Amino acid sequence: MASTREFSAGGIVVREREGVVEIAVIRPAGKTVTALPKGHIDPGENAEQAATREVHEETGLEATLDRKLGDVKYVYRWRGTTIFKEVAFFLFRYRAGEIDVLTAQMRKEVDRAFWLGLDEALTKLTYPGERDMAARARAALAQPGGAERA
Repeated sequence: MASTREFSAGGIVVREREGVVEIAVIRPAGKTVTALPKGHIDPGENAEQAATREVHEETGLEATLDRKLGDVKYVYRWRGTTIFKEVAFFLFRYRAGEIDVLTAQMRKEVDRAFWLGLDEALTKLTYPGERDMAARARAALAQPGGAERA
């Protein structure tokens, strides 16, 4: 039985709006899941660079890297191959951009990108590992001075 390893990176972009901390989430093209922006690490990129690129490509937002939140590891099968996947997630601070304006390039990968309250995301994100990363983001923001920069 064939197996391989894959490495990806993604991010949680946070902003505060009217006293509520929100995160940028996506609905990948052709799927009915609510997920965090993420994707493969390209040759020559490190995880931080890939996460920054994927956040921008999938949401249209410009964001500043804050810190690493952790890794999500899981296994799945695709076309007879067992894939051992590891995704590094990072916390980002929103800088600029409009999330609800998808470019033609973005539409190839994303049906919708939108803001979701961080507390709501703890239950609305489809994947358990991503819900864990949202909880880690909330914990990081709860540290002294953490939310002031959201």
